[in-house]
Amino acid sequence: MLPLVLVPAFAQGEAEKLDALRTRIEGLRAKIAEAEESRTEARDQLRDSERAMSEASRALRALAGRRAAAQRDLDTLLRRGQALETEIASRREGLGRLLTLRYLNGEQSALKLLFSGEEPGRIARELHYYGYVSRALAEFIGELRSSLARLKDLEARTRERNVEIAAIESARRTERAALMKQQGEHRKVLARVSSQLRAQRREVQHLERDESRLSRLVEELGRVIAATPLLRNERVPQPDGAEGSLSGLKRGLRLPIRGVLANRFGAQRPSGGPSWKGLFIRSPSGQEVRAVASGRVVFADWLRGFGNLLIIDHGKGYLTIYGNNESVLKQVGEPVRTGDAVATVGASGGN
Repeated sequence: MLPLVLVPAFAQGEAEKLDALRTRIEGLRAKIAEAEESRTEARDQLRDSERAMSEASRALRALAGRRAAAQRDLDTLLRRGQALETEIASRREGLGRLLTLRYLNGEQSALKLLFSGEEPGRIARELHYYGYVSRALAEFIGELRSSLARLKDLEARTRERNVEIAAIESARRTERAALMKQQGEHRKVLARVSSQLRAQRREVQHLERDESRLSRLVEELGRVIAATPLLRNERVPQPDGAEGSLSGLKRGLRLPIRGVLANRFGAQRPSGGPSWKGLFIRSPSGQEVRAVASGRVVFADWLRGFGNLLIIDHGKGYLTIYGNNESVLKQVGEPVRTGDAVATVGASGGN
């Protein structure tokens, strides 16, 4: 409030107007207090909604990893099954040749050979050959049975993998539906908060206009802000890039996302508030936010005014802060490397 200076010639009617205005101001203050309370409640709901969205998004990413692993296992089982079927076909072919040979020689060939009066050396060689054929036949039958058992086991494991993949897909659909529901609730809460903020701003502006007009002590301010061309960032940290630790950088940081810079560090805000202490980058929702340097996560939670917030400690007193995210992808204590995806772009925290 700016002080009001009353001079002796101040008209009685103006004094009455001032009293009426003060009464109106008190009423507006009461309404603003009610709006602040409602906004606090809406912010709490927004916080819960955005936390749930972050959890659902993280669960979806985890399910995608499990789905990929299960598919790799299934592909391996299918390749092994195909190789085993080829092996079984080869063994069956060999078994067929042995059975044909045994049939052609006849089951009584060995007995006839003993009483044939042939040379003993030749008889011994023939008997040895018949023994070899019988042993080979028994060995082929045993190996074929073993191969068939292995194939049956592979088929069972393949069926299990298919069931597991189907379960994962069902879980992914459930999680996706939950995420869509949370997004709908988030939009409703955000619209409610925005509406309350607009109403409060209108009331504050109306109060300031009336006070300024009656006191005649404040001149109407006109601020012309030079249009500053917006910069666009296209360079983001690369995984395992050469940036390394934050304290070791020599050529400055790459920004965590591609997008349009909405402000400059240290510049004055259009509203006349405190100067900017960070960078706001306009970028499509859901884009991955990357760590600008290696370090360890020291904060990953919802914070009023900053939404889903993530802070990385890079050592030697250096921290980087990533706010207003749709979701945070890392948890407290997790190490991160330069270029790691640590969050996704959003508008949490009412921004």
